Amino acid sequence: MNKYVITLAKTCLGCKKPSCRTGCPVGTPIPEMIRLFLAGEIKKAGKMLFDNNPLSVICSMVCPHEKHCEGHCILNKKGTAVSVGSIENYISDLYINDLQFEKPVKNGKKVAIIGSGPAGISLAVILGAKGYEITMYDAHDKIGGVLRYGIPDFRLNKDILDTIETKLRQLDVTIRPNITVGKNITIGDLFRDEFKAVFIGTGVWSPKKLGIKGESLGHVHFAIDYLKNPSVYRLGETVVVLGAGNVAMDVARTAVRHGAREVIIMYRKGMEDIPASHHEVECAKIDGVKFELYKQPIEISEKGVIYSSTDASGEEGLLEADSILVAISQNPKDNIVQTAKQIEVDGKGLVVTDECGRTTMEGVFASGDVVTGARTVVEAVAFSKRVAVAIEEYIDTL
Repeated sequence: MNKYVITLAKTCLGCKKPSCRTGCPVGTPIPEMIRLFLAGEIKKAGKMLFDNNPLSVICSMVCPHEKHCEGHCILNKKGTAVSVGSIENYISDLYINDLQFEKPVKNGKKVAIIGSGPAGISLAVILGAKGYEITMYDAHDKIGGVLRYGIPDFRLNKDILDTIETKLRQLDVTIRPNITVGKNITIGDLFRDEFKAVFIGTGVWSPKKLGIKGESLGHVHFAIDYLKNPSVYRLGETVVVLGAGNVAMDVARTAVRHGAREVIIMYRKGMEDIPASHHEVECAKIDGVKFELYKQPIEISEKGVIYSSTDASGEEGLLEADSILVAISQNPKDNIVQTAKQIEVDGKGLVVTDECGRTTMEGVFASGDVVTGARTVVEAVAFSKRVAVAIEEYIDTL
C-alpha cells in the first residue's frame, strides 16, 4: 500500500454536500470512494468507480482536475485541494487489472461503433455488458483514438489501453481496425447489414491551418500528426510551437523529449490568457519550454516564423527555428458525412446532435469531440452515458 496515497486520502473532509462531485462532469462519488478506500474496501471502491465511469483509470491520469473535482474542493479556500486524481488512479488501476468479465448473454441486437476513442470505448463497455452485439470500427491499427495517438506517453502509459482492449474482448466486442467508415464502407452498408443503431465517435483529426504563407514548407508540421509518431520527425535543435492550448503543451514537451534543445511557444496574448490548463503550463515550464508572448505569426520562412507584435509597439520580427509545429486546434474529417448527407454538421464540420446524441439521421448517434470539438476525456464519457440510454430507448421502439 502506498503510504503517500493514504496520507492524501485522509485530507478529505467527507463533505455531506461534496462540491467535488458536483464539479465532475461524470459525477464521480469522490467522498464515498475515499471512505471505502480508507475502510479497506478498495475493490468495492474500484467497482463503484468503474460502474460510474468505464474510463476511470484513464481520467485519473489525464483529467484537468484543477478545472473539475479538485478545482471545486472546499479545501482550496484554505490551501491545497484533495489530490483526487492520485487516489482514484491507485484504486482504478488495481481494479481494472483484476477485473474479469464473463461473456454476456447476447440479446441479438447489433450496434456499430465508429471510432475507438474515449466516447466509443465507453459506449462499447456499457452496451456490451448488457448483451448488445458490438462491432467497433477504427481507422487506426489499435484502439484508443486520441488516448493512444494524441496524448504523449509521459502523460498516459499506453499499456492501459491494451488492458482495456482485453476487457472489451471479454465482453465479446468485435474490433475491426484499419478501416475508414465513409470510404471503405458507409452508414448505409451498416444498416443494410442489420445493425440496429450506429454510433459516431471519430474525434477531431483534421488539423486547423493558420492560412499564412509558408505553411506548406518542409519544416512545418501539424501538432496532431506529430503526436501520432514523434520519433519519425527530425525537428532540429530549435522548435517553435504556434498555439497555447493543452495540445501545444503536449507537443512542446514531446519535442523536448525527442532531442530539441530549445522549444518555444509563440502566443498572441499574455500568459494569463493562455487556454491550456495552469498545470500543463507549469509542467511545460519545468521541462524547459520557453514562451514568446504577444506575437502573432504572419508568415513562415525557411529561417523561422515572421511575426507581428500584438502589444503597443506593433513591431515585426523573425523568431528563428529549425522546425515549426502548428497547434491551433483540429476539426473533424468529413469521410462519414460525405456519404451520409442526412447527417447535419455545423460550420466547423461538427456533427449536430441533441443533448442525448441523436443526430439528424434516424438510428445514428454521436458524442465526444466529433460533436463538441476538442474537450476532456471525462466529458466524452459523460456524453456517451447519455447516448447509451438513448440508443437503448431507440432500439426498443423498433
